[in-house]
Amino acid sequence: MFSRTYGATTLGVNGVLIDVEVDVSSGFPQFDVVGLLDTAVKESRERVRTAIKNSGIQMKAERVTISLAPADIRKDSSGLDLPIAVGLLAGYGIVPTERTKGCLFAAELSLEGELRGIHGILPMAVHAREQGIETMFVSPANAKEALLVDGLKVYAPATLAELVAFLTGRAECEPAKAEQISENDDAFGTEDFSDVQGQFMAKRALEIAAAGGHNVLMVGAPGAGKTMLARRLPSILPVMTKQEALEVTKIYSIAGLLGQNGGLITERPFRSPHHTTSAAAIIGGGSVPRPGEVTLSHNGVLFLDELPEFAKAVLEVLRQPLEDGVVTVARVNATLTFPSRMILVAAMNPCPCGWAGDKDRVCNCTPNEIKRYTRKISGPLLDRIDIHIRVPRVEYKDLTSVKKSESSAAIRKRVMAAREIQLERLAPCHAYCNAQMNHAALQKTCVLTESAKKLLEQVFSKMKLSARSYDRIIKVGRTIADLDKSANIEDRHIAEAVQLRNDLGLGIDS
Repeated sequence: MFSRTYGATTLGVNGVLIDVEVDVSSGFPQFDVVGLLDTAVKESRERVRTAIKNSGIQMKAERVTISLAPADIRKDSSGLDLPIAVGLLAGYGIVPTERTKGCLFAAELSLEGELRGIHGILPMAVHAREQGIETMFVSPANAKEALLVDGLKVYAPATLAELVAFLTGRAECEPAKAEQISENDDAFGTEDFSDVQGQFMAKRALEIAAAGGHNVLMVGAPGAGKTMLARRLPSILPVMTKQEALEVTKIYSIAGLLGQNGGLITERPFRSPHHTTSAAAIIGGGSVPRPGEVTLSHNGVLFLDELPEFAKAVLEVLRQPLEDGVVTVARVNATLTFPSRMILVAAMNPCPCGWAGDKDRVCNCTPNEIKRYTRKISGPLLDRIDIHIRVPRVEYKDLTSVKKSESSAAIRKRVMAAREIQLERLAPCHAYCNAQMNHAALQKTCVLTESAKKLLEQVFSKMKLSARSYDRIIKVGRTIADLDKSANIEDRHIAEAVQLRNDLGLGIDS
């Protein structure tokens, strides 16, 4: 007897529908599964047979052939256990085939027949709904995640026996119910800019970065507060929209980082990989590519502390995601594109000892040592970072001041007001912040006053800027003007943008 069920796997950050075809016929007992299988799916044959047996279901030994289509996509999800089991039971006539039509099954089976959670349920559910599937069967651990998709009826039986009893009409099973998603504007944890004493220039730079989505490089002595400032950047970013939250949740679902709750991620990601991290971990990789740190920080912040300590090859792979907002990973089995629209915040010391340029401490590094230290940061990479600032050591009077600094909530109000201006202006360009503007959009939407043009011309000639640097100064100037609620970019806006993009004395050729 022939039967068909539907399962799913993931490819990149998207779900892929898998057509599970089962044929049960008389002949020499055999159990074959075909369709470009990974190890996890090859092993499902033993899990499925044992789970069915331990669920109290007896099947006669027959010739069984199972095909997973499309055959040109590698299947690497243990979540295909359940559709294989249901298809097999339908092929034997135990489960009515009409009860499985229009349903998606996605769960791993234990040897006792329990339904276990898997990674990537959200992108599978999104794709299933797009394909017209309205009912999905998952494990209880994945129910909350599947329910994030509107218009999808989700069932979460605990065991295969419960599922079979429901499909055969011997028992009832209530659909899982979605929990109310609370949108809390202040759900940013305990990191707040009110804790930062002094560092007014750095806080201003991060406000501009948040308002326009600009990348930032902070250079300063050890203990100046670079890491503390970076960790508070998410607290002034705009609250994520439902679409942004779904994008981030899909990525974390595939990476297996949703945790026990498995609900919608409402806080912007903050990723801080160690400097020993490999290029594959940063950009994504594996035989079937998985998301890397640049993708896990999508719609959030990627913080690289001690920037020169990262391998040069690791830093150079950041060029594409910083420029395009996506990263393409090519492997033998697949070539996939992952989203990577994030704000890069990098921090470093000015020299190996950390005290170059400090007014009170003496630097013991030679010019050659400083050059070797900063050589890993290439000119093209530095050119893609919009804002370069020095972070000086905090003065004693600032540390002991009883005056409370401005809170993240107050800064975020100005940031969101600037973002609303950008959303309205850039809607025809399909961008939502100034950092995403291409050159054509920049020429169309950024109007400079005559005095601003003259100042920019002088700066361009004196600093010998590249075309990319020219564009980025205008983008930062546009963001400063948005914060200032100015329709045009004036000379004071360009002057501040140039001040936020000085060479920092690092000796890096740009």
